[in-house]
Amino acid sequence: MTGLDRAAFAAHHRRLLRSERDAEIAEGERLLAQCSDAELVARGTTLLRLTVDDLEPGFGGRLHAVLRPSRGGDLPAHRLGPGDIVALRAARNDAHAHDAVIVRAARDRVVVALDDDDADLPPLLRVDRRASDVTYRRLDAALARLAAEADGERSRFLDVLFGHRSHPPITPKEPDRWFDDRLDTSQRAAVAFALAADPVALIHGPPGTGKTTALVELCRQAVAAGERLLACAPSNVAVDNLAERLAGAGLRVVRLGHPARVHADVRDLSLAQQVAASPDQKVLRSAKRELDQALRQMHRAQNRRDRAIARDQVRRLRAERRQLELAITRGLVDGAEVVLATTTGAADAALGERAFDRVIVDEAAQALEAACWIPLEHADRCVLAGDHHQLPPTILSPTAAREGLARTLFERLRESPTTSGTARMLTHQYRMHERVMAWPSRTFYDGRLVAGDSVRSHLLADLPDVATTEWTAEPLCFVDTAGCGHEETVAADEHSKHNEGEAALCARIVTDLLAAGVPADAIAVLTPYHAQAQHLRERLPQPRLEIGTVDALQGREKEAVVVSLVRSNDAGEVGFLAELRRLNVALTRARRHLTVVGDSATLANDPALLALIEHLQQNAHYRSAFELG
Repeated sequence: MTGLDRAAFAAHHRRLLRSERDAEIAEGERLLAQCSDAELVARGTTLLRLTVDDLEPGFGGRLHAVLRPSRGGDLPAHRLGPGDIVALRAARNDAHAHDAVIVRAARDRVVVALDDDDADLPPLLRVDRRASDVTYRRLDAALARLAAEADGERSRFLDVLFGHRSHPPITPKEPDRWFDDRLDTSQRAAVAFALAADPVALIHGPPGTGKTTALVELCRQAVAAGERLLACAPSNVAVDNLAERLAGAGLRVVRLGHPARVHADVRDLSLAQQVAASPDQKVLRSAKRELDQALRQMHRAQNRRDRAIARDQVRRLRAERRQLELAITRGLVDGAEVVLATTTGAADAALGERAFDRVIVDEAAQALEAACWIPLEHADRCVLAGDHHQLPPTILSPTAAREGLARTLFERLRESPTTSGTARMLTHQYRMHERVMAWPSRTFYDGRLVAGDSVRSHLLADLPDVATTEWTAEPLCFVDTAGCGHEETVAADEHSKHNEGEAALCARIVTDLLAAGVPADAIAVLTPYHAQAQHLRERLPQPRLEIGTVDALQGREKEAVVVSLVRSNDAGEVGFLAELRRLNVALTRARRHLTVVGDSATLANDPALLALIEHLQQNAHYRSAFELG
């Protein structure tokens, strides 16, 4: 039996990661070199002329800085949010920058957690979003360890996952009782299969099929059988969602990760908050008060000598507080039934070398394989869940993507002769009207998806206080811009594209939906291009309306979705619209209504997109853009 050489695989992927890291650095440097400050601010990646309004202690003694515009008032519109890594510096070309993480952002301020204990921020500073080297160091270290020799159960586990040994036969056995009696037959089959699988099982969850519901049941059954679990996903959003669902099911969970990257809805589940709420909180509060006072003294120090004295005091108090938090942390992590983290966050020192009975990786088809090997160091049994027909990992380096970095562990195991039989697909979907579902089901899922009774024929017009109109009475619409002169334009400061004519049409449709009584927060306007999203935001300044690129809504849904495809040109070029996985995500976010706006003449030049156009022309409510004016 042949398989992959593990050491060679690790070496190859370490090289690809270096290429990807270089590409990310080059892209950041390109933007700084080619874009003016005004363009960077317009892109939403830079804020200028900020001052430090206050300093405050955060979890682990991290220093939080409250930044406000130097001239007062609100910040300009920006794309910085919790978890983003930024550089704070006095000027654009200042080589001395302080690394920080955005904790929260409001209209008139941003709060950042500083990585530098000795942060001495300039009186007037700028904030630039930047890439971090931490993730790449963690990935590289995981691959280096993967190449090492293994024995016993670890050797067996690795041999199966690298194709040197066939996966043992799996005999599913249904649990004595189901915790969630609403599970459908495909969910039950997948859970029973995964529980029996050793060492690996794959759960394939197409859009709206209740993948997270199945994973929650899997976790509950495993914990009931005495297992301790490590559950991960590549994104903080996916981890937070799983943490919320598991806690709601009554499991004891601890969510690892930088507090700035944990959503407010699950902050009580975070390790930071549980430490703060521990029985030893009185001692922690006392330590926090002392540290708070020392930080303020450091901030207000008038000369270098006083600042140095205050800084020494801060260091001592911070060290004492960290020791106390470390002792509390050990107890909380050891007492949890499920520990949660992002795939790269599983390298958190709070985990150490703890062993778990099983690792579960959600959204595994979006995770770099190297990232999966970080949590997989903690167990010799795993379940990977995801959908390889949705968005793949984001790769900046075309060379790295082409040479294998974009291929995920989920995909590799599905295609390997030794593990291909370990996959089970969920087939009942609970999101889309059956006409919205039809093309994705046929194109990506062999026509196997079945719409649940509750969603099969639901419409916007069925919602309370929504009038019956041309749009609300139809689940699927196509607005064809062919021949209307709505051609694409390349944005001045980037390679992205926009289409003014399509933006106007989308604005008209959304305005009609709002007038019919559809709530703004039930609508999303999606496009593959960032520049088009910017134009749509300018035309539709409704704060509760969600407008963005396709990536922003992955894993989520809206009652109504309007999709602007943008591409319209005489050459018939469709660009990365030919990447059908992105299109699959865009079209499957809609529950009751989907409108696609695009140029059929341009799109028809790609065979796969031609199939979509033909499907829309035959099955959707069709309108030419000429009719809409």
